[in-house]
Amino acid sequence: MYSFGPIAAAMTLLSTTLTALTSLLTPLTGGLAAGLAVVVLTMAVRLLLVPLGVMQVRAEKARARLAPQLAKLTTRHRANPERLVAEQRRVYAEAGTSPLAGCLPSLAQIPVMIAVYGVFVGAGDAEEPMLTHTLGGVELGATMLGGADGASAAPVFAVLLALIALVAWANRRYLVLPTMRANTAANPGGLQPPGILTYMQFTTVVVAAFVPLAGGLYLLTSGSWALGERLLLRRVVPD
Repeated sequence: MYSFGPIAAAMTLLSTTLTALTSLLTPLTGGLAAGLAVVVLTMAVRLLLVPLGVMQVRAEKARARLAPQLAKLTTRHRANPERLVAEQRRVYAEAGTSPLAGCLPSLAQIPVMIAVYGVFVGAGDAEEPMLTHTLGGVELGATMLGGADGASAAPVFAVLLALIALVAWANRRYLVLPTMRANTAANPGGLQPPGILTYMQFTTVVVAAFVPLAGGLYLLTSGSWALGERLLLRRVVPD
């Protein structure tokens, strides 16, 4: 995957940018430069992807607006699946949207995020030299479960995992649960996903325990940005 031409080229560009950012930040932040470079680069990429986030929120609001109407159609044409699908298509067409409107922006982000994540875990053809830099005395290429310097690494990873868990909790509390409640209210008789799925956000904590420190910083920064962006866009994007 990481050897695929466009992704490999993107990783090379990102790696060069990461090196330049570290050099730029070193006179100002000293030993924190490499870690801050990871954060800054992640935020820059997420900023470029904001238009896709706007598209996702617009699609989300369109689905919420159409949910009561679609629920009525389901009740009315439950015994006639072909008619139900035709009526659902009509409703989406009249609203100028589609069931896939929110999925396409997500899919478009995947190659970019794969490239960014690949740089931070040293997944390219050559090991990322930036991973030899340190943050809090721990190499960015070190993992919590893969031989990092025990006592010195533990506090750094403990803080990182705690922050990622906090972001996951906030995501569940302020995004996932309100969305599920809204869907239930709009379609009381519809099939709802099991509640345990609301805890899927916490898988990032598990992932961060196995990937290099740089990858964990990426997960924290990207997750925090995504949470703040979605909360903000839900307020400013018109219904």
